[in-house]
Parts: sequence; structure tokens; C-alpha cells
Amino acid sequence: MALANWEESDSAKARQIWIDYQRQHDLSARIGQTAGIDPRSGRIWFGSSVRDIVSQRAAEGLHSPLYFERVGSEAYLHKGSRW
Repeated sequence: MALANWEESDSAKARQIWIDYQRQHDLSARIGQTAGIDPRSGRIWFGSSVRDIVSQRAAEGLHSPLYFERVGSEAYLHKGSRW
């Protein structure tokens, strides 16, 4: 699945996979980690960063786009500051 072929339905499916996973697993030891969710396979990778997960997947020969979440956060990245 090329990035150009990523659909909103892929994002919706990945979000649902993530919601279901959180209901079934205790993630308290993974707070702050990055989760990469493949909406096609339903597989989830965990790592310290997006780069870490991409490296893990490259070692497995996988290169399809993923949906990313930060464990324990409402949003993966907050940009900007008003200090």
C-alpha cells in the first residue's frame, strides 16, 4: 500500500485496531512509547520512536505505511508553543 493509496478508511481502521488493543492489553509499562499500527494486517509494533519502528520493520522486509500513536497520549505530536 503506497502512501498515495492511504485512505481515510485506513486511518479509521487503524484507530479501531488501536482502541481494541488497548481494551485487551495492559499498556502501563509502555506509556510514552510509539505504536505503529498496520490497518491491513492489524499488527502493532512498539518502539521508542517512529524511526525505531521503521527500522524494526525494515529488518523484517516490511515497508508499508503505518498509523502512529503515542501510548498514553491523546495526540502523537503537539506542535508549537504559546510560552
